[in-house]
Parts: sequence; structure tokens; C-alpha cells
Amino acid sequence: MPNNLPLLRHYARDILASPGMRLGRLHPQHGRVSVLQHSLAVALMCVKLARGLRLRVDEQALVRGALLHDYFLYDWHERDAAHRWHGFRHPATALKNAERDFRLGDTERDMIAHHMFPLVPVPPRRRESVLLCVADKLCAIRETVLRR
Repeated sequence: MPNNLPLLRHYARDILASPGMRLGRLHPQHGRVSVLQHSLAVALMCVKLARGLRLRVDEQALVRGALLHDYFLYDWHERDAAHRWHGFRHPATALKNAERDFRLGDTERDMIAHHMFPLVPVPPRRRESVLLCVADKLCAIRETVLRR
């Protein structure tokens, strides 16, 4: 668990306690990193980038959208026709699941829907969404290339 978990709990206690996020512990994301671990790391990276760059953002929406960006609720490594094109399709699946399980604002919706830009061809419209795109890629590189 990240050392700044109180910040995440402050903004997203309901998300962190949800059955869907608990399911994320069971599904691998990159290497030995679970979907839950990846989502926590991405949320913290988003906050670190926003604060480090002194950007004005909705920090609550930033944390919540980042935690839910990969809320697709399946193991994409399993051989299954439904998992084909995962990189292109999972943002829409994550958004549908997140809308079903939580109340989302426009910023969170934009973050989840556009975090795979440019694989998802519509660019993000919010500053928080751009931060998520960057943080997600940085964490994915760390998790796959550096194996951390």
C-alpha cells in the first residue's frame, strides 16, 4: 500500500472499500502489479504531478477518476474473445462500471473515458484527464520495464 493512503481515503473512502476495488487485488495489471496497486500508484502520481507543477485542479475528482480509470473488473490476461482489443475498449467498460457503482462528475467521466489517449482517439478535455494520461503511462512504464 502506498504511504499516502490517508489522502486517498480522504477523497475516496467509498471507492477503496467497494467490492469492485477489492476485486482489483486479484487481477494482474502489469507484471506482478495488481489492478488495485496500479490504480493506487496512478492516483498518487496524479496528485504528485499536480502539486509539483502547481496546477489548479479538482484534487478530489483527480483522485477519484484516477482510482477508477481501470475499473474494468476482469482479468484482461485471460484468453477470452471479450478481452480482445482491451487497450482500446477498457476505458468505456471502466466508465460504464464506475457509473453503475459510484456518482461521477464530468471530470471523472472525462478522465476514465480518455485515459488511453491516443489509443482512444478523442483527446482528454480536462486538465485532470491530461494528468491521468501522463501518470498512467509513467506508472505502466515503471511497472513493466523497471518491474516495480
